[in-house]
Amino acid sequence: MTRSKPGRARPARWRLLLAATLLFGGSGAAHAQIPAGFTPIFNGRDLTGWHSSRTTHHGNSVGASVENGAIVLRQNPFGQGGLLLTDRQYRNFELYFETKLPWGINSGIFLRSSEGGSAYQMELLGGGTGNTGSLISELMPLSLGAPTTEVAKAWKDGDWNSFRLRMTGDAPHVTMWFNGVQIWDVQEPKNDKVGGETTGVIGLQSHYTGTFTPVADFTCCPTSWKPGEAIYFRNLAIKELP
Repeated sequence: MTRSKPGRARPARWRLLLAATLLFGGSGAAHAQIPAGFTPIFNGRDLTGWHSSRTTHHGNSVGASVENGAIVLRQNPFGQGGLLLTDRQYRNFELYFETKLPWGINSGIFLRSSEGGSAYQMELLGGGTGNTGSLISELMPLSLGAPTTEVAKAWKDGDWNSFRLRMTGDAPHVTMWFNGVQIWDVQEPKNDKVGGETTGVIGLQSHYTGTFTPVADFTCCPTSWKPGEAIYFRNLAIKELP
């Protein structure tokens, strides 16, 4: 094995490998697909820059951890949920992330969210089923949503899938790409946030449930989270826009 002499320039390939190792902790998630011009908001090692909401109605324990370079959300204890939020607030931005979403999960991405979860939301359901990828509201009215079934048709089951979301303007113009393909483009006619906020945090949702066994008089989502399942997020990055 040839050793580099002191002061000798490292090959470009070596420098790129070192940068990826430092950024993603040398994990299996190091195969970054982050677009050019984006800045990571998750370091691949720990939850620095993120915190659990203490006021959201989803529950009192988001059950967040970092495993193999990915943020992992589990119900812990079962039945409880929560929101994992960025410490920073954003106004105009593009958000990129990759997710692995097994069947039996109810999650979502919160955009311009308050600490309590008032936000524009993109729905994420296990296996990419149902209205995964649809723009909906959370704790607020929504003048114009973006329903879609296109994500389910192209979902890569058991693999990583990527999303890219752009949000600009006080009355937000929101665009979503799934695995590199634009799915919808919506101009909201007004700012729907109850408090009129034009900035907010990014949130990862772990939806609560009461029981895995359906109960006739239970009011929400009795089968929305399969015991033992988890949702995975990696390569989360953002590009702030004027």
